[in-house]
Amino acid sequence: MINLAEDIKPISYIKAHTADVFKQVAEKNNPVVITQNGEARAVLMNVNYYQNIMDAINLLKILSIGENDIKKGRVFTEEEIDKNIEKILG
Repeated sequence: MINLAEDIKPISYIKAHTADVFKQVAEKNNPVVITQNGEARAVLMNVNYYQNIMDAINLLKILSIGENDIKKGRVFTEEEIDKNIEKILG
């Protein structure tokens, strides 16, 4: 969770304290919002944190595709799946 006092930094701070910010991101596993002219411009985050976010997004996409298939009636019974597997395996 972002701590407004610690996790939002201006670009000038990032430039002057890059190693410290990298250490903070690694230790706290919190993303740091980087501002420029008082506006949020970018987010710096730990690679593992980013990977977890991407994995969650991809899982949600897969679930959405499955949900759409169910709504459109594109489903198979267990028996149909077994027959298709038998055809493939011969």
